[in-house]
Amino acid sequence: MDLDFYQRIESELQALGQSGLLKPERLLSSPQGGLVRVDGREVFNLSANNYLGLANDPRIRDAAIDATRKWGAGLASVRFICGTQLIHKELEQQIAGYLGFDDAILFAAAFDANGGVFEPLLGEQDAIVSDSLNHASIIDGVRLSKARRYRYATNDMDDLEKSLKQARANGARTILIATDGVFSMDGTIAQLDAIVELARRYDALTLVDDCHATGFVGLQGQGTPSKCGVAGQIDIVTGTFGKALGGAMGGFVAASKPVVDLLRQRARPYLFSNSLTPAVCGASLAAIKIARSPEGDERRALIETNAKAFRGRLTAAGFDLIPGDHAIIPLMLYEAPLAQRMAAELLETGVFTTGFSYPVVPQGRARIRMQMSAALTTEQIHDAADIVVSVGRNIGII
Repeated sequence: MDLDFYQRIESELQALGQSGLLKPERLLSSPQGGLVRVDGREVFNLSANNYLGLANDPRIRDAAIDATRKWGAGLASVRFICGTQLIHKELEQQIAGYLGFDDAILFAAAFDANGGVFEPLLGEQDAIVSDSLNHASIIDGVRLSKARRYRYATNDMDDLEKSLKQARANGARTILIATDGVFSMDGTIAQLDAIVELARRYDALTLVDDCHATGFVGLQGQGTPSKCGVAGQIDIVTGTFGKALGGAMGGFVAASKPVVDLLRQRARPYLFSNSLTPAVCGASLAAIKIARSPEGDERRALIETNAKAFRGRLTAAGFDLIPGDHAIIPLMLYEAPLAQRMAAELLETGVFTTGFSYPVVPQGRARIRMQMSAALTTEQIHDAADIVVSVGRNIGII
């Protein structure tokens, strides 16, 4: 036994605790929803990616159960061996059609979708130009590719153009611009209209990770390309069924059929991971149907109303919020221990939130990220805001 190794691990954990960087896992004793039970108390949940409020919707649960009864608990196989059922193809067709693409390919997780999309498509002669605040899954996926890498300051179109010029000057065969559609820690939306224009100018492709948009941003929830007026002009969209679209798990890449066909042959997370369970497929199909319906419009309108109401109350109280109109509302505290303290105090008084600190966000940029959901009424959002204001005053933030 290597005692030095275990002592080093213990020391690292102690250092994380002392610096306020430990991330506690709160145990829910209820299904996911606008109200959840934590530590024996029912609290407002402002911490989930359950944007449309469908994670515990009876129709979603029933669809998962029905799919399990019809197709079984799982496939015990990857897709190309004996792990492809009709329900997998149906889900791929539905998500592709919903987002306006020829085809789509499923992954066990959205992290795997981003981890597997770059390496099969781009080689040493190519270049990837990536936003500096892109999700960790994009960062890891880009690292797995042999393409030359460029980074531009987040949402800075001048810096993006400099990187594109440099990539072209260095002789890149193919250039791919990769960006989050919504930056998950800030709630800001990428300038996809400007990005598409630059892509045209420099003959580049575009990839958008739309995990925090699919289902509830844009027309019928078709995501940031729709919101930014460039629907049908993005080459590749990656996304998830683990947030607005049912809240289960699983990711996808939507693109042209040749791109998807090549990913089926070479994307390692696809080739070497079990197929999505039928339950996840069934739940996701039901969620897409709701998202595309008039009811989906009603839920999206409620999210927008809730976000405006909540943001307005906190701004009036004097909190430091990152500007925006997305369902993600970051309350900036800057110091990791303070963020952890406020999250704990909020939980004690009836609001479940999460403190975020390094390495999830940059050093010195700790925050509470609060997320709006159609699972909560506007009256409940007002009540939750009152609690946040009270706690903020009690601990001297405002």
